Amino acid sequence: MAERSVWSIDKGVGLRELRALLTVADLGSFRRAASELGYTQSSISHQVAALERALGIELFTRPGGRGAVKLTPGGAAAYRRARRALGEVEAIGADVDEAQRGARARIRVGVSQTAAAELMPTALRAFREVHPEVEVILSEVEESQAIMSGLGRGRLDLAFALNPEPDERVEAIPLVEDPWVILTRRDSPIGDAEHPSFDLIDGANLVAWTRRWANQIELEEAWSRRGIAPRIVYRTDDNLALQRLVAAGLGHACIGQLAARRAVDSALTWLAPRERLTPRQVALCYPRHRELTGAVAALISAIRAHPAG
Repeated sequence: MAERSVWSIDKGVGLRELRALLTVADLGSFRRAASELGYTQSSISHQVAALERALGIELFTRPGGRGAVKLTPGGAAAYRRARRALGEVEAIGADVDEAQRGARARIRVGVSQTAAAELMPTALRAFREVHPEVEVILSEVEESQAIMSGLGRGRLDLAFALNPEPDERVEAIPLVEDPWVILTRRDSPIGDAEHPSFDLIDGANLVAWTRRWANQIELEEAWSRRGIAPRIVYRTDDNLALQRLVAAGLGHACIGQLAARRAVDSALTWLAPRERLTPRQVALCYPRHRELTGAVAALISAIRAHPAG
């Protein structure tokens, strides 16, 4: 590329160009970025090219054909800054909305079904004793991308995430291990197994989570590596439905220990195999680019003090 120019905000680069950089990098393709943002591919190319001219560097390596484009070292540095900058801009609306609502403070927490039922109640009881005026809103959100987006854009103040990937926008506090266990009926053939193992479900009927969850896909891949092949007879996204199906004798299930330890039916029990097929660590996440309010900091402290409900 031509001789490197000195960066200046006066070069006219705006949010559109920064968003193009992020989207191309995240999707690995100018074509997919154009589809995602609603532009033509040539328009996305022009936006990236404008940013490259302003910075005086190439942001991407372009292999041609169907190969994924990748950030150059300079592009990676620009990506990190652009992510923070857009996070700040996207949080403006959330901050303004909060200010307009008046004095009553709200904390928006992204939760899974398990986090809402097993991790929040005791923490909220302790938090309310100190901050009775604060409204806490629990919103169910489990997909990693949605969690990170919600935190980055100011839609969430806190969120629970399972095995969160590193993200420039988010600070993750390891909270509690939630290993896979086997949920079954007490009177099932494996209900009183002396040496629990995931081998017990080989060839057995199983109720499973849908494969839209990354942790379920990882679990099934781990079964395959071990030569374990259960017969999956039902799939669901609902924790209560899964437990009811197991209680009805329709199959065993593999779920996190946090959910299993307070099973919804007295006919159920759970087995804790010694082997760990895949990691399952629950983390509490908050946005790095936003200053924590006293109430949010207090809720974080309450959750950390009562990590297992």
